[in-house]
Amino acid sequence: MKEKTRVEDVDRSIYDIKNKDLDAYKFQSGLDQDVVLQLSYEKNDPKWMRSFRLRCLEMFNEMNMPQWGPAIDGLDMDNIVTYVRPKDNKMVADWDEVPDEIKSTFERLGIPQAEREALAGVGAQYDSELVYHNLKEEVKQQGVIYSDLESALHGEYADMIRDHFMKLVPPNDHKFAALHGAVWSGGSFVYVPPGVKVEIPLQSYFRLNAPGAGQFEHTLIIVDEGADLHFIEGCSAPKYNIANLHAGCVELFVGKNAKMRYSTIENWSKNMYNLNTKKARVEEGGSVEWISGSFGSHVSYLYPTSVLAGRGASSEFTGVTFSGGGQDLDTGCKAIHLAPDTTSFVNTRSISKDGGKNTFRSSIVVMPEAKNSKAAVSCESLMLDSISRSDTIPAMDIRTKDADIGHEAKIGKISDDAVFYLMSRGLSEEEAKALIVSGFADNVSKELPLEYAVEMNNLIRLEMIGSIG
Repeated sequence: MKEKTRVEDVDRSIYDIKNKDLDAYKFQSGLDQDVVLQLSYEKNDPKWMRSFRLRCLEMFNEMNMPQWGPAIDGLDMDNIVTYVRPKDNKMVADWDEVPDEIKSTFERLGIPQAEREALAGVGAQYDSELVYHNLKEEVKQQGVIYSDLESALHGEYADMIRDHFMKLVPPNDHKFAALHGAVWSGGSFVYVPPGVKVEIPLQSYFRLNAPGAGQFEHTLIIVDEGADLHFIEGCSAPKYNIANLHAGCVELFVGKNAKMRYSTIENWSKNMYNLNTKKARVEEGGSVEWISGSFGSHVSYLYPTSVLAGRGASSEFTGVTFSGGGQDLDTGCKAIHLAPDTTSFVNTRSISKDGGKNTFRSSIVVMPEAKNSKAAVSCESLMLDSISRSDTIPAMDIRTKDADIGHEAKIGKISDDAVFYLMSRGLSEEEAKALIVSGFADNVSKELPLEYAVEMNNLIRLEMIGSIG
């Protein structure tokens, strides 16, 4: 088969696969106590989880909508279906046993191939339920636990989950954290024992197929003392003419001298409200790295947070956000320094075109006891036309004089000279601009495994020719 070499050859249609009549069972739209109790019954929740869901619903009803980001007036919970279960629902560990239509979707997205070639284990969620979960035997032999969260909630790790579930992201954090606590479904649980280094990544992939539905998966990862893990999260959805909602939650517990890398490529459709919450707690000498590529979605609120709780803990955030026409993406990160000798570094790129809006929002907090801490924030924005917008809103709350804090921001446009030079070497204007933008985002793509770097660069090229729906 001829190798693809031109921008026009990249096919966006794989992300717009729509399977019909797969939702053999789904709730009525809207949210009330009956919906939450019905969901708790479907999940066979332990008593404490059912009570927790109901408390979260009360909080959701009492809390106001967020006021700090883009307007989300088009999101009406009365029109959102909180639970959709695909037909023949049964989570399996053998790919051949996944229902044919669902399997075809994931195969076209490249998930089985990625598992065979580059991953230690994969969880695949379709709408509200996981349909596939598997971990390679050699990783199991290391004592690593990687399962769907709901199975783990009823197994030998039930107490561990209860001790950690929504402790980093409490439901009173904001309105959509409370919503998540009330209607969460699906997601993954990972536990890496002390000293274990998982040499190749684990991945969860979340596919939202149903129109007018929400996806509320919960990812809980515990990396114990001296352990090392790279986890990859992929997300996509087809385009519909009604609003969809993603309000997942990620909680990472990074132990003493442990390392955690969390990579995400979010490729939601442009009718999606992406109101996701991610937070890590890092103990003494531990480190967390966030690698983030944000594409798609109509509106995003996304600010991965690192709580540096132990001496010498560190965090690094590397991200790229691409917004086109009709998109308003409010993204960034937070770092909270609680202990001495902690460090945080932020390096982001944002790209906007066709009237798209990007807002980078960062928060660095250094508490009085976090002496000798260091933080550096660098954000660069590239606007491809005169109707797009890019804003930077950095917040620095420094409560000790014994700290080294820096921030820099740059905003610019594509150089006409660079475009002319590349066109003189045989590229079209479109290809030249796509190549420049890919280079601008290289700080993220070079941190990803090859297969995902290729996907991210393809998404950039597709955005450059305006073909993403």
